[in-house]
Amino acid sequence: MKTFLRATFEQFRTLNRPARLFLLALFLDGLLFSGWNLFFNLYILKAGHSRDFLGLINAAPSISALLLGVPMGLLSDRIGRKRAMIIGFTLSNFGVLGLSLARSETVMLVMALFWGATGQLFVLSQAPFMMQASDDRTRDVLFSLSMGVVPLASTFGNLLSGYLPGLFSRFLGAPDSPLAYQAVLLTSVTASFAVLIPLAFVQEPKAAERRAASDPLRPKDPSLWTALARPLTLKLALPNLLIGFGAAMLVPYFNIFFAERYAMSDASLGLLFSIGALLIGVGSLVGPRLVGNLGGKVRTVILAEAVSLIFLLAIGFSPWPWLAMAGYLVRGALMNMIAPLFDAYALEQSSVTEHGMVTSVRNVAMNVGWAVGPYVSGLVQQRWGFNPLFVNTAVLYGLAIGITWLFFDRKAPLNRAAAPGG
Repeated sequence: MKTFLRATFEQFRTLNRPARLFLLALFLDGLLFSGWNLFFNLYILKAGHSRDFLGLINAAPSISALLLGVPMGLLSDRIGRKRAMIIGFTLSNFGVLGLSLARSETVMLVMALFWGATGQLFVLSQAPFMMQASDDRTRDVLFSLSMGVVPLASTFGNLLSGYLPGLFSRFLGAPDSPLAYQAVLLTSVTASFAVLIPLAFVQEPKAAERRAASDPLRPKDPSLWTALARPLTLKLALPNLLIGFGAAMLVPYFNIFFAERYAMSDASLGLLFSIGALLIGVGSLVGPRLVGNLGGKVRTVILAEAVSLIFLLAIGFSPWPWLAMAGYLVRGALMNMIAPLFDAYALEQSSVTEHGMVTSVRNVAMNVGWAVGPYVSGLVQQRWGFNPLFVNTAVLYGLAIGITWLFFDRKAPLNRAAAPGG
């Protein structure tokens, strides 16, 4: 363990100052926003809203992201990554505050849509910024640390947040009340504005501008249609589409699944999700070390996703609670371990000037599923429970694995020079 931590610290030291400040911002986001992620679903149900509405409110941010994701990616290309991240994070946090305070379902939906739209400006700017702040030597390290630092921070955030509903219940004198959950949400979101502090000190690397100007893949007229005209862009987006559909129907509701099927307490949920976040973070840090041993980024992605299917089915169909919890922990670590590797691979195939567009196209593909999946999931849960959702997610993940292998691993690995031809 000591050797692993020392190696991780050495990896961190290889990064430049903008990259380190960016990772600090992500750490604060994961630490301070974890209470909201952990208890929002339970708050909605405790406040008397239906599961159908819960599905709709979870789908709303992805609906607006689906509609406005590409324009936000283009805006990020135009105004710069730092400015886009600051504006996007600030506006989206105000949207989440409004969502947490609102009582009217109509107002809550409007706030969720606003959050989804503005949050895209923050999310879509991250991968292009990391491309700017890294080179071939440090890119895999930065992308993996960016994925690992959030769940590692959430490990502590979830552990602490698990005890907050009880504390607020006693403080407010309202046991078993939605007010305690609402207090957790408001505390979490308000504290997360601290993310803006390290972002304010980030300076976008000047070397990135020189690389963009001399990029051999830079199109004469960079536009959305230029990016979409390349078969490679659509191939990179299709696995996201399938995984988005599968994940959206199940992943947001793991807290409800464990709370209902195994009657887990708030503190136990916090502990389980903390351990899960810890393993996700460790897995993300280990991911780059597996690339060489397993034959490259794409092959690592395919193998990890395939193994995760076994543990996904263990969650849904195991007769033993301990096996379901173990399946949750391992599945999350595997799926999140490989996400930054494929993100880096996708951007390596495109021009620097189109990173925002390519990222937004892939993100839109993911949000197609997230726009409808949570609502459909609420309907299915209401009528048939969770079992059909686990089967559906496993099938869609399996299709995504097959397509990734067909497009990117069956043939010789693509390189940047081959990107325009698809």
